[in-house]
Amino acid sequence: MNKIVFNFGLLVFFISIILFSQKDLVWTDVLLRSFVVFIVVTLMLGILAISFVKAINKTSLNRDANIKNNLIGNQNHE
Repeated sequence: MNKIVFNFGLLVFFISIILFSQKDLVWTDVLLRSFVVFIVVTLMLGILAISFVKAINKTSLNRDANIKNNLIGNQNHE
């Protein structure tokens, strides 16, 4: 998951280099702005990915506990 986020961040970095260089800015400004965009996008996607994985894990644990309780309940009634 981290590799996907990093690769998408790099894609945004290079696209922002192209977009900022078309505005006739100095190369240092282009690189600085593109790097800031890269950091912001990567951090936001990283946080989104972590929260997504945590939500999946929480749902999975709740489902496993529910199945376990149902199985234990069925064994006690037999």
